[in-house]
Amino acid sequence: MPKLFDIKFPGECKTLPEGFWSAVDVWIKKPHVVNKRLCGIKETESKDVGREALLFLLDDPELTPDVLAFITSTVSPAQTHEKENPWSSSVRTVIPKVNSYGTNLQKEVILKDFGRQLVTFLPFEEDSEGQVSLKRGNIYQFQLLHQDCEEWVLELHVLAADAWFSDGVAYPKLPWLSTDLLPKLVRWATECKTSEFKSTLSLLPVEKYSVMYQQLKEKYKAMVKIWPEVTDPEKFVYEDVAIATYLIVLWAEERAEKSLTAKQSFVDLGCGNGLLVHILANEGHPGKGIDVRKRKIWDMYGPQTLLEENAITPSERFLFPGTDWLIGNHSDELTPWIPVIAARSSYSCRYFVLPCCFFDFYAKYQRCQCKKSQYKEYIDFIAEVSQVSGFNTEEDCLRIPSTKRVCLVGKSRSYRLSDEAEAEQRRARYIQSHQTTSGATAHRSGIPNDKDTDGTPDSSWGAGFQPRDRVEAVRNCAALPRDFVDGVVLQVANVLLGMSEEDGGTSSTDWNRGGSLSVSEVAGLMEQETLQLLKKECGGLQTLLKNNHQVFRVEGGTVFIRDWRDRKSSRAQTKRKPVAPGALKTRPCWFYDHHPQRCPLQAAHCAFAHGPEDLRPSTRPLKKMRNDTV
Repeated sequence: MPKLFDIKFPGECKTLPEGFWSAVDVWIKKPHVVNKRLCGIKETESKDVGREALLFLLDDPELTPDVLAFITSTVSPAQTHEKENPWSSSVRTVIPKVNSYGTNLQKEVILKDFGRQLVTFLPFEEDSEGQVSLKRGNIYQFQLLHQDCEEWVLELHVLAADAWFSDGVAYPKLPWLSTDLLPKLVRWATECKTSEFKSTLSLLPVEKYSVMYQQLKEKYKAMVKIWPEVTDPEKFVYEDVAIATYLIVLWAEERAEKSLTAKQSFVDLGCGNGLLVHILANEGHPGKGIDVRKRKIWDMYGPQTLLEENAITPSERFLFPGTDWLIGNHSDELTPWIPVIAARSSYSCRYFVLPCCFFDFYAKYQRCQCKKSQYKEYIDFIAEVSQVSGFNTEEDCLRIPSTKRVCLVGKSRSYRLSDEAEAEQRRARYIQSHQTTSGATAHRSGIPNDKDTDGTPDSSWGAGFQPRDRVEAVRNCAALPRDFVDGVVLQVANVLLGMSEEDGGTSSTDWNRGGSLSVSEVAGLMEQETLQLLKKECGGLQTLLKNNHQVFRVEGGTVFIRDWRDRKSSRAQTKRKPVAPGALKTRPCWFYDHHPQRCPLQAAHCAFAHGPEDLRPSTRPLKKMRNDTV
């Protein structure tokens, strides 16, 4: 047996041998999680095969004895006949992110031998006439062994290591299998985790998604350079490109399935920066986006991208009977309403929703079960809303740079059009039950009743719903009075500086760096009135301390005095952008003014001003005030 490498499992590993096959399935079905140059795979259904099927596959006199011996190894022919079909066989097609193979994608026959804990990968090529030829140099195996009935070992076997061919995509260099893949298989086998959600892109043909994503990424990557929002451009641009890709491929499959020619129309509810709307419109899908607050980037898209600033309240005024699809991409408080709005818009209206923040119909979502993660429980809640609304609900997982990647899709109804009245009664009862549970009333929301708009008594079926404010509240401690912030900073710093060596402080012969306290211990120093004011801010006391990074270093929930001589004292500090020249010496040095030993740096090396004569006016452009946009 040509063993190339092996790795031992940690002692007392109780997940084997079942964990081995779980790990193997990750590599077979999701190779892209470890090989980032792959997009995914297509796999045929597995079937049990015997020796005859292998001989048919290995229809090459020069290869047959060699490869057959590699697959069967130490097993005698008599042993292989103990079970008529000892192998489970399937074929997987590897789909790269960037296709350089044309139509000849890399394919492998996968043979699982459950009796010997062995899986073999047989790469092959198929010509235009259907003739199959094995790629002998790239045949490899993984085998789980139980040595001396004590320790488990995972081995990598390669038929002809000297003939291994690496294309840098589907087949990395041979050492990569040993140093990267094998340790990951061991970890996956040890953890043996099962996901709460489906595999990524389970509703789409992965190869079509891969091609479309590369096209859109190349087309819209310039948006990263001109992004005017304060949000991370790379995350938001590539995330919206991926979501747009998903929808475009999903809709193309729908058109093919229903023999449609016109591209589907859409409305994006809570469209945010509007980039998803812009991409879909540019790719030929008529539609618009609606959001409570206009973003700066909207003006950059041009007139062909229809974006509307409006507060959406679930009511008769916000139904879309002529629209094919409603989209909810991180739509927050609108998320549970989107299946309802789609169902009430028309019998043919479909929806796509990507839940993020947890909202019920009228308030924040309250957990009901502790056996699930909060995220899984919320996804199940939205799926329940969808089903009660009358949709055949499908779940999928997107390939986006976000921890909230699970989407729900309602493409068809679970009832006939003639049963619409009965379906509407179910929806109304369900929503009413949640309105009662949350204690929501029409008066609480401050939203005017819509029943006067068309005279129907149920036209304001979202009464009690609270849309977000048109102006985004600043809650990062930046709006707190300067005197209040300075007082808290001075109080905390004096306590840290006053800590003795026995309390964890520094030696009196050195510059006093003070001691350290946990954030909860710092909170114990504050008066109740101060804590109440900080409670209204996102992050509270910890945010205030982090905002004042000139004075404090906050790591792992512990607060320290920052020593500017130690540039590596904080990992976060190494990631900070260098101070712009126009910002140097524009603020007083806190240590020069308040520390008993003043600043540990010379004035020439400190980014802050040592005294009034060292202070300079800022030459950076002033930031536009938020109120200017209202």
